[in-house]
Amino acid sequence: MKPSLDQIVRLPSLRAAPLLLGRYLTRITPAGPVKVKIVETEAYHQDDPASHSFRGLTPRTAPMFQSGGRLYVYFTYGMHHCFNIVTGPAGVGEGVLIRAAQPLAGLEIMKANRGTQDVRNLTNGPGKLAQAMGITDTSLSGKILNKSSILLEVGEPVRQADIISGPRVGIRQAADQPWRFYIKHNQYVSKNP
Repeated sequence: MKPSLDQIVRLPSLRAAPLLLGRYLTRITPAGPVKVKIVETEAYHQDDPASHSFRGLTPRTAPMFQSGGRLYVYFTYGMHHCFNIVTGPAGVGEGVLIRAAQPLAGLEIMKANRGTQDVRNLTNGPGKLAQAMGITDTSLSGKILNKSSILLEVGEPVRQADIISGPRVGIRQAADQPWRFYIKHNQYVSKNP
């Protein structure tokens, strides 16, 4: 029996990350709804030196230590916002970075948010995805999915044979861990080998 969405977000990040592939995210923006299919994720947890939660609970990382089903949004490189779905039980700092998604609805809104007409370049990276979905600050950090402007929906099942795992992207520590998961042959994945 496949786990429900509520069960998935209660799992440890390493188990939840591949199960989030194929799920839909809808964001209700002032311009209207935008909808994407998750095609790439990365798992992070408090024992992982690449994770924001590795150094413990801080005001910034507090959402990662709450119970699964919340958002953790952060600003990186002085220019991009990225978002995670917090997973696991309260008190354990972990989450799943949503690295890339396939645009499904609200394309004109996403194009305007990103300043590009190139559909393949709208959501094929974590900063691009957040910008396309209108996430331009950290105010959603700590908010509960489906009780905020972001909804997690069932989506399309992904066969185990179509899920690839490999090293995470853009990190220095623990970069060799195969904790990046993506849908094989999907054109919206941020980096194909």
